[in-house]
Amino acid sequence: MTNPGYGKRSAPYERPRTENDFGHLLPRDASIAAFIDRLPEGSDISVKTLAKALPYGQCAVRTSLNRLQDAGHLRRGSECVATEEVLLWVTRTFFSRTARDDAWWAAFARGDVPKEQQRPTRSRAFILLASLGRAAPTLTLSSADCVNLEPQVSEWFERGATEAELLHALTAGLPTPVHHAASLVRRRLRDKLPPERVAPAHRTVLRTLECSECQAPGRPEALLGGRCAPCRGAARDTHFGPPGAVQAPEVRARVNSVRAAVVPRSERTFR
Repeated sequence: MTNPGYGKRSAPYERPRTENDFGHLLPRDASIAAFIDRLPEGSDISVKTLAKALPYGQCAVRTSLNRLQDAGHLRRGSECVATEEVLLWVTRTFFSRTARDDAWWAAFARGDVPKEQQRPTRSRAFILLASLGRAAPTLTLSSADCVNLEPQVSEWFERGATEAELLHALTAGLPTPVHHAASLVRRRLRDKLPPERVAPAHRTVLRTLECSECQAPGRPEALLGGRCAPCRGAARDTHFGPPGAVQAPEVRARVNSVRAAVVPRSERTFR
């Protein structure tokens, strides 16, 4: 593990893990990606550390990490973290099990990545109700009971309740025996419904991405594939300022034309 605040950070809104998440990659790259994917948050995934844990040398690991970056699974950068005393910029490596394009990573750096709409076969509420019998066998529900109680459980989730809080509310202190599981669950869902929780204020994300080769920070839109234009071999952009801004050579030309049109003071005539 790295020092607190550094190391691996998983990208948000990952799709569920499958056996073929990295099937589009070369075997070595897929092996390293799968290894990183299963590491906990904050793990040290530097080239040297990975080479010690994997059967590959540092050069091979570095090449694979660059290819993972090209494929949209990895970006390197820094992020501003607030402590009780100061604001710290920490170096982080962002990893996504799901391959993302450059536009997605640019939105991620700005902090405005939209949550992807998932289409599960069953809702989160239905799944919890269907598995309730595992935690408390006397509360085993039928499929019809799960459908009828699903809106009440969804309301708990909308108010910020977790699965653990719901299970505790439904299974703690059960009477013996339970004559009608569905009625008892419906009553507890109604009587123990928590109050609405105030959503925390949106915090401005302070995050930058940097070139994987020269480590120079840059605009996410300019780091195509995680590399800046010079490292990609592209011509350096000499334009500065907002779109349509007058560039330095044109400014000098305009100033020179103005100077040329000015009549010297010795030649001026006064009336």
